[in-house]
Amino acid sequence: METEQTYHEHKHDRSRVIHRGGSGAVYGLGFIGAAIYFIGQAPTFWLGVLGFLKAMVWPAFLVYEALKYLKL
Repeated sequence: METEQTYHEHKHDRSRVIHRGGSGAVYGLGFIGAAIYFIGQAPTFWLGVLGFLKAMVWPAFLVYEALKYLKL
């Protein structure tokens, strides 16, 4: 009994992926600015910690206020 060997050639489709890093830089600068603002306004250490946490989610505040302003 003979065994027949079959070789399959796999051609991988190569596609280019181009990443644009602009939004990460904008978010990073916004985070630094928001952290400086919120921590600078804090009279106590724990309000400074809360300010740091707010700085991490500042885009959510921005979108919320924009939607509230537009009454959507």
